[in-house]
Amino acid sequence: MPTAARNLRFAHHRAISGWYTAGATMHVKKYLLKGLHRLQKGPGYSYKELLVWYCNNTNTHGPKRIICEGPKKKALWLLLTLLFACLVCWQWGVFIRTYLGWEVSVALSLGFKTMDFPAVTLCNASPFQYSKVKHLLKDLDELMEAVLERIVAPEPGRANASSTLNLTIWNHTPLVLIDERDLRHPVVLDLLGSNNTNGSASGSPAPGRTCSAQECKVAMRLVPRQELVAMGYSAQRMILACLFGTEPCSHRNFTAIFYPYYGNCYIFNWGMTEKALPSANPGSEFGLKLVLDIGQEDYVPFLASTAGARLLLHEQRTYPFIREEGIYAMTGTETSIGVLVDKLQRMGEPYSPCTVNGSDVAVQNLYSDYNTTYSIQACLHSCFQDHMIHNCSCGHYLYPLPRGERYCNNQDFPDWAHCYLDLRMSVALRETCISMCKESCNDTQYKMTISMADWPSEASEDWILHVLSQERDQSPNITVSRNGIVKLNIYFQEFNYRTIEESAANNIVWLLSNLGGQFGFWMGGSVLCLIEFGEIIIDFLWITIIRLVAFLRSLRRRRARAPCDSPPPTVAELVEAHTNFGFQPDPASQAEGYPNGQPLPIPGTPPPNYDSLRLQPLDTIESDSEGDAI
Repeated sequence: MPTAARNLRFAHHRAISGWYTAGATMHVKKYLLKGLHRLQKGPGYSYKELLVWYCNNTNTHGPKRIICEGPKKKALWLLLTLLFACLVCWQWGVFIRTYLGWEVSVALSLGFKTMDFPAVTLCNASPFQYSKVKHLLKDLDELMEAVLERIVAPEPGRANASSTLNLTIWNHTPLVLIDERDLRHPVVLDLLGSNNTNGSASGSPAPGRTCSAQECKVAMRLVPRQELVAMGYSAQRMILACLFGTEPCSHRNFTAIFYPYYGNCYIFNWGMTEKALPSANPGSEFGLKLVLDIGQEDYVPFLASTAGARLLLHEQRTYPFIREEGIYAMTGTETSIGVLVDKLQRMGEPYSPCTVNGSDVAVQNLYSDYNTTYSIQACLHSCFQDHMIHNCSCGHYLYPLPRGERYCNNQDFPDWAHCYLDLRMSVALRETCISMCKESCNDTQYKMTISMADWPSEASEDWILHVLSQERDQSPNITVSRNGIVKLNIYFQEFNYRTIEESAANNIVWLLSNLGGQFGFWMGGSVLCLIEFGEIIIDFLWITIIRLVAFLRSLRRRRARAPCDSPPPTVAELVEAHTNFGFQPDPASQAEGYPNGQPLPIPGTPPPNYDSLRLQPLDTIESDSEGDAI
């Protein structure tokens, strides 16, 4: 009994759960069918009824007056409503276009804190020392005379005149003549050698033919970088004294790099291997003091026409582009440089075309091998080198070289000089590189206030030069001159730094408030009015779609009907054909009615088989009636 009761209870629960499940399924089907019917039926209004309903119930001013007023006022209010609606749309377009212009506003703020001292790069205006290249320039006049003779008009009687010349310099700076009279096959001629790069035995242009400036160019072969470094000014010779704040420093605190235009350059506080040095206080007593000897008496004649030191202040871990951004310091003077710091913070895309680290710039940063950060100058130089490699098949020696590429040389790339000049003079290339490169989003600029005074003075010149000579050469005699020394004093003017920060001039709050203000001012509307307008638009689309579907269905039904050239058969003929199997239609009638030989159509729905339609004897009918009565 307990088992039977338990089974009965289980069956009862199953029946109840099944009933609930079936009921829920029925309710779901019912709601789905109602929803489908609602979708097929649509809003249930015509266009006119829907428009009248909207004008009567909307919260927007104007549409109600179109319905309620008389004919004249109705036309007036319709005109005013359309006019103000157009004004609202025009104002909205102006505000949206202004917002999508991504304009920025600049905020200037002042801060006060201890700041890192900037990196300082120093170069000599002359890249090489005359004493180290003098032996190479000893026979320069004779060589140049022989070169000019070879270029202008070589004479057979003087063909061996170069055999008596000292060609030592030719191993370091050999000149070549590039003959471009045949642009497809340029010829590189060694002006004082017996051979040339194209295998010809002639070392000069063909006799009797002269080259114009456009057809022939004089070029110089490159010198190895190690030899160029050895010819320049060393840090021990150039940096006589160094003091940062109250701490002494020396040439060992500088990092040496080779800059193509200025030779050996030296960077203080670059921050590559150690932490950047902070400045304790503003003022000249807490800055960097340097005494440099540029050795003006050892300048190479005709190579450097400017005497002085070239210097640049920049951020740590950035490559110094001293030719583009540096300044000169005069000899025989003390140059004081007061520094103010400006920190720029740009917003980035879409407000400002800037980059955080250069990763989104379509130019490979060739200066990344120096472990330096991105800068726009590095991008511009890398862009030019990239076009140089793409167009000339080699890289220029003034810029870093990508891996796997080679620097230009006359042996392997005889026409590289002509290609380089074309690129250098190309305005389109400069515009392309400018458009591809971006400013850094976070940048620090050092504004300098420069003042100068004669140094050393006449009264102190003798003992100062003695001290400097003793410090550098350990000599009791004066080995430095007033025309060759430069004193620098670099310091923060104040610890106040300016932050120039960009912010969005028009944000989304500004946009929404202006859109709402214009809508409320011209039409007295709000967000709910926009929702109402959106609702009526949806209803209009709904009615249009339903009517379009109904039209397509009716069109398809009309096309599906078979064409009939003659009138359809009568009802009597259809009934007879259905009830009398011996009935045969008249062939003549069929031929007349259906010229195409089509068979008679079979009725789709046969007539009802009522007994009253059958012919029966009267006695049968009467007996049936009596039976019913009984």
